[in-house]
Amino acid sequence: MAKTNLYELPAAGAPARKWCGNNLGGDNETCVTTTRLTGMDAFAVTDSKPEGTGHELRMTGSELDTFAVDRARARGLTL
Repeated sequence: MAKTNLYELPAAGAPARKWCGNNLGGDNETCVTTTRLTGMDAFAVTDSKPEGTGHELRMTGSELDTFAVDRARARGLTL
């Protein structure tokens, strides 16, 4: 089975979901967005700050889940 290059997949028609933290630095300073990609369970993760425009990290749904769970555990948060 050939690997899919996530960076070749277009974004799905659904709007991006914005995830914000403490916002200590003002609007959008601690936010990221996730946008579902077309063709498989995968997402583009982008920074909401203006200087982050045009840069994204793409992950499969499983990779994004693993990141979120591992990050929560590293911070001692309960899921």
